[in-house]
Amino acid sequence: MKIIVLKYCSLFIIICVLFIACNTLDVFEKSSAFDKHEWKSTQKPSFDFTIADTNALYNIYVIVRHDDAYHYNNLWLNITTQAPASMPETQQIELTLANNAKGWLGTGMDDVYDHRIRITNAPIKLKKGNYHFTIQHTMREDPLPYVLSAGIRVEKVQP
Repeated sequence: MKIIVLKYCSLFIIICVLFIACNTLDVFEKSSAFDKHEWKSTQKPSFDFTIADTNALYNIYVIVRHDDAYHYNNLWLNITTQAPASMPETQQIELTLANNAKGWLGTGMDDVYDHRIRITNAPIKLKKGNYHFTIQHTMREDPLPYVLSAGIRVEKVQP
């Protein structure tokens, strides 16, 4: 158990150092962990954040952490977004996690892989106010084994 905790702490420190070195300013990042490393389709992690700077451009990412034993090369998600003074909008997206040529496309340490996949085609402007995101997997296997966590990252693009 101590080895697993040590692995996650080391991975967290490495990721933090990499984020500090980037030319972006984080606005929001949060993930929800799944018990027993299984993501049930009834589990819909939700995230709230506030945008104050309407002049900036933003990138939005989905963050996924999984074990090497994850069975698929992809992950289908329904992402529901509620912008300020708007109705919720749901989009179904496919995240590519691996391919036959390279294997897992995320960063890995031992048997744990992290993916930060941009879901906006290009940097976008966001309205001032509160945003609410909900993520739900739509894979056929339920619960979806070997998924440790999923989340959202919103970052401001530096000019």
